[in-house]
Amino acid sequence: MSDRITTPFGAESTAAEVLAGLDLTGRRAIVTGGASGIGIETARALADAGAEVTLAVRDVAAGERVAAELKAPVPVQVRHLDLAEPTSVGTFVAHWAGPLDILVNNAGIMASPLLRTPRGFELQFATNHLGHFALATGLHPALAAAAASPTGEARVVSVSSSAHHRSPVVFDDIHFERRPYEPWAAYGQSKTANVLFAVEATRRWADDGITVNALMPGGIRTNLQRHVSEADLERLRRAAAGDGTGPALRWKSPEQGAATSVLLAASPLLAGVGGRYFEDCHQAEVGMLSARNGVAAHALDPEAAARLWDLSVTTLAG
Repeated sequence: MSDRITTPFGAESTAAEVLAGLDLTGRRAIVTGGASGIGIETARALADAGAEVTLAVRDVAAGERVAAELKAPVPVQVRHLDLAEPTSVGTFVAHWAGPLDILVNNAGIMASPLLRTPRGFELQFATNHLGHFALATGLHPALAAAAASPTGEARVVSVSSSAHHRSPVVFDDIHFERRPYEPWAAYGQSKTANVLFAVEATRRWADDGITVNALMPGGIRTNLQRHVSEADLERLRRAAAGDGTGPALRWKSPEQGAATSVLLAASPLLAGVGGRYFEDCHQAEVGMLSARNGVAAHALDPEAAARLWDLSVTTLAG
């Protein structure tokens, strides 16, 4: 694409390097899943740059331990959030006061066995997409208020995955009520939904000064893989070599995995940019360039994005 965005950073850049020299004093940020994995490093980099960071986590005790360990210039706050539980999301939104400059939708569940919420929703879709959708739309007034402030913008970051290549959103049977359940297909569908959200939210919210982008952080060994066996992880690592002649996947450190998240969250290089998918600190090219690179056309489809938005509103209202 002719307007593809590249930056001076890359696959080996760390979150601290991406934000080096930036002053985020006065900016307010929420990081979901901020008590583990790249969520910790995303929160650390934002907080070290002066942002007022809130960790939105299921395990408050774990969040409190992380907040104490970060030793940020501004104390890091911790609040409970269970993305699979609409009441929890509603409570979080209702108790948020004031503007919000940065929302990093980072939390997720990967390749779990078939589990359903009390309302019958497949858990990966409910957590990775519906919960974050409810959170972002509920916080829209706070994001718009930040965009109307002297900073002049608000940003939402949607953490997706190269696994989005595995499946579009299957609108005829999102929750695997009729088709056989396959953990990776379910995960891939939810990660496609993360990108489609960025596309439609930017279209709807750009006039409010809110931009939304999605990203693939890279392969990082974190608690996200708790449902994935070592054998499956090795197959994934080898699949990254394509035909088997290239190098297998090199795992990133959590600090490197958080780099693209904080780039989208706060770097001036992305001011005014929305509705795009990034990897290794650059906008991805359309297509499956390797087992882990590129963005699928189905994840950027504006018609699918609009349809998913409407379906999500209806689903959550039901």
